Amino acid sequence: MAGPRPVVCSGPSGVGKSTLLKKLMKEYEGVFGFSISHTTRKPRPGEQNGIDYHYVTRDVMQAGIDNGDFIESAEFSGNLYGTSKAAVQEVQSKNLICLLDIDMQGVKNIKKTDLNPMFISIQPPSMEILEKRLRGRKTESEESLQKRLQTAKIEMEFSKEPGAFDVIIINDNLDDAYAKLKDALKEKQTQMQHQSPLPPMRAAGC
Repeated sequence: MAGPRPVVCSGPSGVGKSTLLKKLMKEYEGVFGFSISHTTRKPRPGEQNGIDYHYVTRDVMQAGIDNGDFIESAEFSGNLYGTSKAAVQEVQSKNLICLLDIDMQGVKNIKKTDLNPMFISIQPPSMEILEKRLRGRKTESEESLQKRLQTAKIEMEFSKEPGAFDVIIINDNLDDAYAKLKDALKEKQTQMQHQSPLPPMRAAGC
């Protein structure tokens, strides 16, 4: 796909990926664009179609997967999640750096494509703190929460594999994690300038 090199952020549910990416897009408006994923799950309170996710039926999404319209897809708790080629292309067509928020299976699938993104892992300081954060959201049943914690353990082990991620950031403090995320992106951007026409990381209004 033509355009600036994308950035994949991955990590356990509840680790703070969405918050970090929203801060990044707000500060660097006109530099980053978010790839909106598709899902077959029902919207949670406050979520909006086309902003948080593209909410579709299983038949529609499965047809797209079978047709090769998705870069990656996975199933969790009976619901499909995935990133469509069109969602990434829409961001890249605006010469924006595409941000993708995906799980471990999505990372593995994308590594098999020619997308060639930068892979960043956002992790909690400990499983105990992650569990506290998930319980604090009060959006999960006990069964769903335990599934997410088990998945998180697997994801944390995967992140230890050599070459799995370019950067690993521990989100112990949101401001510190955000500063590390910006530093990592700026460093990688400098390294990639001679290979890909990246828009400069300047804060909005600068």
